[in-house]
Amino acid sequence: MSSGRPSRIRTARKDGRQVVTLRRADVDGHVVVECEVYPVDSLRVEPIRPGPYRFDTEEAANAFVEETGRTLEYLGCAVS
Repeated sequence: MSSGRPSRIRTARKDGRQVVTLRRADVDGHVVVECEVYPVDSLRVEPIRPGPYRFDTEEAANAFVEETGRTLEYLGCAVS
Protein backbone atom coordinates (compact mmCIF):
# COMPACT_ATOMS: atom_id res chain seq x y z
CA MET A 1 0.00 0.00 0.00
CA SER A 2 1.37 3.43 -0.96
CA SER A 3 1.42 6.23 1.61
CA GLY A 4 1.55 8.86 -1.13
CA ARG A 5 5.05 9.81 0.00
CA PRO A 6 7.80 9.59 -2.61
CA SER A 7 10.35 6.82 -2.21
CA ARG A 8 13.20 7.81 0.10
CA ILE A 9 15.73 6.00 -2.16
CA ARG A 10 16.16 6.38 -5.93
CA THR A 11 18.65 4.48 -8.04
CA ALA A 12 19.82 4.96 -11.60
CA ARG A 13 21.29 2.28 -13.84
CA LYS A 14 22.98 2.57 -17.20
CA ASP A 15 23.50 -0.54 -19.31
CA GLY A 16 22.47 -2.62 -16.29
CA ARG A 17 25.13 -1.08 -14.06
CA GLN A 18 24.18 1.03 -11.03
CA VAL A 19 25.54 4.55 -11.49
CA VAL A 20 23.71 6.70 -8.89
CA THR A 21 21.90 6.24 -5.59
CA LEU A 22 20.04 9.15 -3.96
CA ARG A 23 18.83 8.87 -0.36
CA ARG A 24 16.62 11.33 1.53
CA ALA A 25 16.76 11.56 5.32
CA ASP A 26 15.41 13.91 7.98
CA VAL A 27 18.33 15.39 9.94
CA ASP A 28 18.11 18.16 12.55
CA GLY A 29 14.97 19.71 11.08
CA HIS A 30 16.23 19.59 7.50
CA VAL A 31 15.84 17.11 4.68
CA VAL A 32 19.21 15.82 3.52
CA VAL A 33 19.86 14.16 0.17
CA GLU A 34 22.95 11.96 0.10
CA CYS A 35 24.37 10.74 -3.21
CA GLU A 36 26.58 7.87 -4.28
CA VAL A 37 27.94 8.13 -7.81
CA TYR A 38 29.70 5.27 -9.58
CA PRO A 39 31.54 6.68 -12.62
CA VAL A 40 30.76 4.70 -15.78
CA ASP A 41 34.20 5.31 -17.27
CA SER A 42 36.22 3.59 -14.53
CA LEU A 43 36.47 0.37 -12.57
CA ARG A 44 36.22 2.27 -9.29
CA VAL A 45 34.58 0.13 -6.59
CA GLU A 46 33.97 2.84 -3.98
CA PRO A 47 31.45 5.51 -5.00
CA ILE A 48 32.09 9.23 -5.13
CA ARG A 49 29.89 10.94 -2.51
CA PRO A 50 29.08 14.53 -3.50
CA GLY A 51 27.06 16.54 -1.01
CA PRO A 52 25.22 16.05 1.24
CA TYR A 53 22.60 18.49 0.01
CA ARG A 54 20.44 20.10 2.73
CA PHE A 55 16.94 21.47 2.17
CA ASP A 56 14.57 23.31 4.50
CA THR A 57 11.51 21.44 3.23
CA GLU A 58 10.71 17.99 1.95
CA GLU A 59 9.14 19.58 -1.13
CA ALA A 60 12.47 21.22 -2.05
CA ALA A 61 14.36 17.96 -1.51
CA ASN A 62 11.80 16.06 -3.59
CA ALA A 63 12.10 18.61 -6.41
CA PHE A 64 15.89 18.17 -6.39
CA VAL A 65 15.60 14.37 -6.52
CA GLU A 66 12.95 14.45 -9.27
CA GLU A 67 14.95 16.87 -11.43
CA THR A 68 18.08 14.77 -10.92
CA GLY A 69 16.10 11.69 -11.95
CA ARG A 70 14.82 13.38 -15.12
CA THR A 71 18.36 14.44 -16.00
CA LEU A 72 19.66 10.90 -15.52
CA GLU A 73 16.83 9.55 -17.71
CA TYR A 74 17.73 12.08 -20.39
CA LEU A 75 21.29 10.72 -20.22
CA GLY A 76 20.02 7.20 -20.87
CA CYS A 77 19.68 5.83 -17.34
CA ALA A 78 16.80 3.77 -15.99
CA VAL A 79 15.66 5.39 -12.74
CA SER A 80 13.68 3.57 -10.05
